[in-house]
Amino acid sequence: MTMERLVSSPPPASAATQAPPQAPARASIAVPGTAAPPPGSGRLTSLDVFRGFTMLFMASEIMRIPQVARTFDNTVAQWIAWSLDHVPWVGASPWDLIQPAFMFMVGVSLPFSLASRRARGQSFRHMLGHAIYRAVVLILLGIYLRSNGRPQTYFTFEDVLTQIGLGYVFLFLLAHVRPTVQWLSAGLILFGYWLAFALFPLPGPGFNTASVGVPPDWPHQLQGFAAHWNKNTNFAAWFDQWFLNLFPREEPFVYNRGGYLTLNFIPSLATMMFGLLAGELLRTRREASEKLRMMLAFGALGIVLGLLLHVLGVVPLVKRIWTPSWAIFSGGWAVLFLAFFYYVLDMKGYRRWAFPFLVVGMNSIAMYVLVHETTGYIVDTMRIHLGSGFFELFGAEFEPITSGGAALLVLWLTLFWMYRRRIFLKV
Repeated sequence: MTMERLVSSPPPASAATQAPPQAPARASIAVPGTAAPPPGSGRLTSLDVFRGFTMLFMASEIMRIPQVARTFDNTVAQWIAWSLDHVPWVGASPWDLIQPAFMFMVGVSLPFSLASRRARGQSFRHMLGHAIYRAVVLILLGIYLRSNGRPQTYFTFEDVLTQIGLGYVFLFLLAHVRPTVQWLSAGLILFGYWLAFALFPLPGPGFNTASVGVPPDWPHQLQGFAAHWNKNTNFAAWFDQWFLNLFPREEPFVYNRGGYLTLNFIPSLATMMFGLLAGELLRTRREASEKLRMMLAFGALGIVLGLLLHVLGVVPLVKRIWTPSWAIFSGGWAVLFLAFFYYVLDMKGYRRWAFPFLVVGMNSIAMYVLVHETTGYIVDTMRIHLGSGFFELFGAEFEPITSGGAALLVLWLTLFWMYRRRIFLKV
C-alpha cells in the first residue's frame, strides 16, 4: 500500500471519452484496477462518483439509522429500517446491494487499469505480479480490520476486501481473454457453484440446527430442494468448518452467525466479471448512446433472470451465501446504477452535484479504513470538547444519528483535505 501526492490544483472532472493527448496524468486509487491513467487513456467520472456514492451509503452504517427507526411504530420508519439493513436470509434490500456494487466496480475498473499499464510499457509478467500483490494486501487488510478489538488475529475471509482479494488474480487473468470466453467462464462458475450446493447432502432427520446457530423455530428455513441453501448447513459452510480451523483461533470455528462464507468469492467472481464486461464495453468506440442502451438492457435482463431462477425454484435469492441467482440479480442492479451515473455525468455533464461523492470515490480505501479505525475516537473526542449532551440536540432517541453524522462529516472533510492536496491512497 502506498500513498501518492502531487502538488498542484485539485484534479479536474474527467470526460467520458478519451482525454486529449496533452492531458496530464492524475493520481488516484480506490479499489484494485483504478491506477491513474496515462495521457490519452481517459477516465470515467461516473465510476468515481458511483464508488463514492456506494462508499458513503456503506459508511452511513455508523449512524445506526435502522436501530433508531425501529423505535418508531409507523410504516415509513419500518420501511427505512428494512432498507438500511440486510434481510435475514432470502430476498434483498437496498443495503444488500452495497457489496455487489463494490465488486462489480472492481471489474469495471480493470480494463482501464490494464490499458494504462500497457501504455506505460508494462509486461504481462509485471502486471500479474502487481495483481498478486494487490490481492494479498487486500486480504491482509480485511483480516486486520476484522481483528480489531480481539485478543488475537481473527482469520476471516467473508468481508468485501478479502472477497475481492481472493478473486482478483482470477479476474486479472480472465481480463486477457475474449468477451465470449468471459461470458462462458462466468456461466460455468455459477453453474458449478450451484451444482456443488445441489449435490451436497442435506442434514439427516432430527438434526439440531441450533448446533450451527440456527434456532429450530427460525422462520427463514427453506424447505424441499431449496434447503440445500439453508443457513450454516450447506456446502460452503461445511468447507469453512474445515478451512477456518486450519488457522489459530480463540476457539474452534463452527458457524458464522450471519451465515457468510469464505467460498462466496467464487460466485462473486462472476459479479466482478460482469463489471469487467461493462468496463470493456465502455472502452469501445461505440457511441455513448449505444453503450447506455446495452447497459440498460443487460441490467434489466440480469434482474429478471435472477428473479426467475428464484421464483422457479432453481436457486433461492440469498446474498449472504451469494447464490448464483443473487450474483446475476445484483449484477443487473449494479449495471443499471452505472448506466445512471454514466448518463448523468459522462453523457450529460451534470457534475456539480456529484462533487461530495467524487471526493470519496477517489479515496475509497482511505474512507473504508477510516470508518473502521477512527469513528469511535472522533465521537468520543467531540463528546469531551462539546459536552456529553451535544448529540442529544434533537432528542436522546436521535443521538446515534447525530453522533454518527458528525463523525461522517469529519471523515468527509478529511478526505476533502486529501483531495485538495492530491493525496490518494493506493493499493
